[in-house]
Amino acid sequence: MHNYLDFEKPISDLEGKILELKKLASEDESVNTSDEIARLEGRVRDAMVEIYSKLSPWQKTQVARHPSRPHFLDYASRLFTEFTPLAGDRNFANDDAIQAGLARFHGTPVAVIGQEKGNDTKSRIKHNFGSPRPEGYRKATRIMGMADRFGLPLITLVDTAGAYPGVNAEERGQAEAIARSTEMCLNVKVPIVTVVIGEGGSGGAIAIATGNRVYMLEHAIYSVISPEGAASILWRDSTRAKEAASNMKITAEDLKSLGVIDGIIPEPVGGAHRDPDAVISRTETVIGDALKELSARNGDELRADRRQKYLNIGRNL
Repeated sequence: MHNYLDFEKPISDLEGKILELKKLASEDESVNTSDEIARLEGRVRDAMVEIYSKLSPWQKTQVARHPSRPHFLDYASRLFTEFTPLAGDRNFANDDAIQAGLARFHGTPVAVIGQEKGNDTKSRIKHNFGSPRPEGYRKATRIMGMADRFGLPLITLVDTAGAYPGVNAEERGQAEAIARSTEMCLNVKVPIVTVVIGEGGSGGAIAIATGNRVYMLEHAIYSVISPEGAASILWRDSTRAKEAASNMKITAEDLKSLGVIDGIIPEPVGGAHRDPDAVISRTETVIGDALKELSARNGDELRADRRQKYLNIGRNL
């Protein structure tokens, strides 16, 4: 059984009936339910197409946060070979919310950085629900510097609600660590390709997302603050998150039209969690094409291209 979102109730009801029919057929071989199951499966497909063709920004936010959605480690295991995670910021500690290291992509050595949310209670606690502390961003900065030193293309996968907002993180220089990481993204002379695979929240995302090419999955979101946070600030009422999401321009379509991102990676009908292999394969193709395009440029051109890309955002609004 899937974890159904509230707007997926028609799909939930139909798939529940299918399971009941399959159970009935398994208990009594004289009962033939194949025709009815086929009919209901057709209705499920139609319902998913209809529902997912007109998702609201808030519904896309729910899909981006779906607990079964593939996370960084799911992508890393399929996209890269010889992935070797590196730990620690050489200053205070290791942060498991940010995973970073060296790997091969299609046989080419690359550096990889991403946020991992975890997929069960134990792993979510270990990875702090994908919200990095300062040492996570300092680790990311260290890996970027290493990539720059050895001429390794950098691939970043973004999936965070935002940097950890705790007092201890602020005491250890959260804002400074995010700023240093963003600065390093702008200064390195290697290609940076970024994909927002789930949530791209605030400075916690941009710290590793200031790339030459930035892509989003179809139902991912990317915003300066969460809808709940925006509603709390604007109206002092977090329950108005749905309204905030509709006004914040956080969807891939909105951000593509504003020039914030360079492309949208289609998801399977029903979201990435319905067919992780398909969406990871599409992501692989997009990353490969981007790296091939950027490989023709030298370091100074890559850095200049990246800086100009961000200076141009919003100029034509």
